[in-house]
Amino acid sequence: MKLPIIKQLVNFAEEHDEDYLQETADTLESVCEVSSLKDEELDMIGELISNIYGAIEVTHEIKNGTPKKEALNGFMSRVLGSIDK
Repeated sequence: MKLPIIKQLVNFAEEHDEDYLQETADTLESVCEVSSLKDEELDMIGELISNIYGAIEVTHEIKNGTPKKEALNGFMSRVLGSIDK
């Protein structure tokens, strides 16, 4: 996951609508079912999907009153913490 991408997606959701992110993730998940995709392509799509879901989670935290910077940093801390385990 990349914080700059998640931040951009959060900004997009604030300007437009979070539903666009969910629909994009659903579309990319469907594309993953194509049997002719190479591993590298699946990895890239998977990275995009994980960034989108990260942005959705941060957006929910912001809607629940967490300041944007705190929500972004908290999310990335949780991600990095789960990787270290």
